[in-house]
Amino acid sequence: MSEPNGVPAEAGERFAIGISFGNSTSSISRINPDGKAEVITNEEGDRQIPTFLSYIDGEEYHGTQAKAQLVRNPNNTVAYFRDYLGKSFKSIDPTPCHQSAHPQQSDSTVAFSIRDTESETPNTVTVSEITTRHFRRLKRSATEYLGKEVNAAVVTVPTDFQDAQREALVASAKAAGIEVIQLIHEPVAAALAYDARPEAVVTDKLVVVADLGNTRSDVAVLACRGGMYTILATAHDYELGGSSLDQIIIDHFAKEFIKKHKTDPRENARGLAKLKLEGEATRKALSLGTNASLSIESLTDGIDFGSTVNRTRFELLSGKVFAQFTGLIDGVVKKAGLDVLDIDEVIFSGGTSHTPKIANLTRNMFPEKTKILAPATTAGSINPSELAARGAAIQASLVQEFDKEDIEQSIHPMVTATPHLRNAIGVQFVSGDNLDFKPLLHAETALPARRIAQYSAPKDGGDVIVRVCEGTREIKVTKPEPKPKEEKPGKTDEDLDGSDFDSDEAEEEEEIREIVWKTEKPIAELAVKGIKAGGKAEVMIHVNADLGLQITVREVGGQNAVRGAVEAPKTVENGSA
Repeated sequence: MSEPNGVPAEAGERFAIGISFGNSTSSISRINPDGKAEVITNEEGDRQIPTFLSYIDGEEYHGTQAKAQLVRNPNNTVAYFRDYLGKSFKSIDPTPCHQSAHPQQSDSTVAFSIRDTESETPNTVTVSEITTRHFRRLKRSATEYLGKEVNAAVVTVPTDFQDAQREALVASAKAAGIEVIQLIHEPVAAALAYDARPEAVVTDKLVVVADLGNTRSDVAVLACRGGMYTILATAHDYELGGSSLDQIIIDHFAKEFIKKHKTDPRENARGLAKLKLEGEATRKALSLGTNASLSIESLTDGIDFGSTVNRTRFELLSGKVFAQFTGLIDGVVKKAGLDVLDIDEVIFSGGTSHTPKIANLTRNMFPEKTKILAPATTAGSINPSELAARGAAIQASLVQEFDKEDIEQSIHPMVTATPHLRNAIGVQFVSGDNLDFKPLLHAETALPARRIAQYSAPKDGGDVIVRVCEGTREIKVTKPEPKPKEEKPGKTDEDLDGSDFDSDEAEEEEEIREIVWKTEKPIAELAVKGIKAGGKAEVMIHVNADLGLQITVREVGGQNAVRGAVEAPKTVENGSA
């Protein structure tokens, strides 16, 4: 394997990129001279590089070239191996590898028997060594593109990656000459890619990140509080992904072929491999256009096959699979103890997120205020296939100057497992009949935390009492009142033919669901006197890690200000406050 042509980094100098290491595809990203994250291409011009390695007469093929070998050289093509890293052979599901090199047991780990040299005798190569070779190719591609030796990276991992898997990944990358300066969860990387945009405003919000890949789907609920991300709940489906939709297309075309030629191409290994590759390409084409054509030379028994399918037909056939995607999203919201009304954004990540129907169905699940960030629903959305890599590159640019010891200390569980607010803390303005509660620090905010907000005082001004309270969110459901039935004139025999069904009677108004806040006894009350008419009051609340509060209320542009403090609650014997 040739050495990279890039300029070597100086001794001790760290040059880091972001790597999205997916089970189906991987991406490499850097921060360009304009300060923006961009996904860079490999030698073949691919931004989404298939996580595949293939060997012919000792020569190694990678990415798209390796994926193409699934038809002619499947036994020496290694695919979908990331999820096997750091696992015992007994704990894995080998199903995704049925059309490529099959995983085998080697001691207690996973390995592949492949002919990766010119010898006819196969070698046993562990999944850790395969991962090292994959990282080595990614490193070479990044080095040749950037013209400088890449020697470090921030790498994305799923939220369910165990410690053994993390350690195996870091070791494999190190063997490839890459220092993993940090591992970052995929949903956090996706959220960071959006929040790091120059036009983005960092606000407190609840975000669902739906990472829909080719062989699996992962969904997470994040609480974004003051630029910090906390994972509230996760859900995983290891059998649901783009391949599930590909199978719909494969079966559809296979049935057409059977009708014409009385033979099933899926029963032939090479025919099935061709159908899988073309089925995936057809699905991707239907994500961009309303029609797609498929053409396969010598599908089986030397018979060429060509056909077309439109998006409407595809969506009708895939209804059950689409319902599984939306069900996974709905389930994780409930698992977090939330309602769809609580969610501020839904971010779609992963290649399967390009499918318009999934985003459109999700749009119908959430209220109008919820942003659905996907190509089909938002014009300014980021390419879902690039989100994780971009987020990793942004994180790499933030931490690559730090010493390894400092990074390890900052992500140590004793540091990152900070206390969080159980309930929201907000304010009530007591002036006249106005007692509306406005949350200032939301539930799940990491402590310590400080928030400042300005509120409009009454139009006539005067004295205002500010109550600081804990608030709990509830969903108020208002059912529509039944409409009185209108008397209708008598019907003739001609009307009673069963065709006079009044569709309006069948239409029922939907119930109204809204968030309401309930408050308990105030934590503190502060009075600001003599606020000018039409003025504003600024409230600052600082919550310590021990739940002690410092509160300041002042008139914006005026001299009136008042401060208060609330001591931290005493802990009882069992350690709860």
